[in-house]
Amino acid sequence: MEEKMKAASNYDKALLQSKELYQYILDTSVYPNEPEPLKELREVSASHPRYWMGTAPDAGQLMAILLKLINAKRTIEIGVFTGYSLLLTALTIPEDGKITAIDVDREAYEMGFPIIKKAGVEYKVDFIKSKALQALDDLMENPGNEGSFDFAFVDADKVNYLNYHERLMKLVKVGGVVIYDNTLWRGTVAMPESAVGEKYKEGRNMLIEFNKLLANDARIQICHASIGDGMTICWRLN
Repeated sequence: MEEKMKAASNYDKALLQSKELYQYILDTSVYPNEPEPLKELREVSASHPRYWMGTAPDAGQLMAILLKLINAKRTIEIGVFTGYSLLLTALTIPEDGKITAIDVDREAYEMGFPIIKKAGVEYKVDFIKSKALQALDDLMENPGNEGSFDFAFVDADKVNYLNYHERLMKLVKVGGVVIYDNTLWRGTVAMPESAVGEKYKEGRNMLIEFNKLLANDARIQICHASIGDGMTICWRLN
């Protein structure tokens, strides 16, 4: 019950301004279809002091559909935390699929790893403990990696979203998909700066500029989905 309440409390960073409506979506469409390993990982993650950093289960549901629609096989994840979206990806991609998972915090990842292993998909994961820019640059040193990834999910430090984007436009193939999480930043991107709490101002300003860039990037077609804290889905055109 506690982890269910915590999941519902994520509505505070969602754009659905009704706890009851968000809970309805979870109870009707999300939880009944959530694979058991994901449910277990979500419950374990509820005890983490920063549990709210995990991918919202309704956002994960959308990710799973996108992964299937594009037949993703080779993926990148920047920002892993306890691994909810990572496990979701591993369960969705084919048996011979591979995920390059990058995070500076191995401790949080290890909290969820036993569940990933129990689900039998740990062999799909290549976890790299590193700052993401360095790890992406290392990948780009191998010419064979250019345009070789089908999908990328980014839920990390907002200050580097633009830097990640430029590298992912080289690593993700034409026809591939990149998703950036938290791009509406608790709705603050539409608020006057004077109304925004101090701890959100820097992220707000960076994301306003980033959102403008994505909207004008001729290399991609985007959908700015008002799910969770905002997810921008980018389909690479060229």
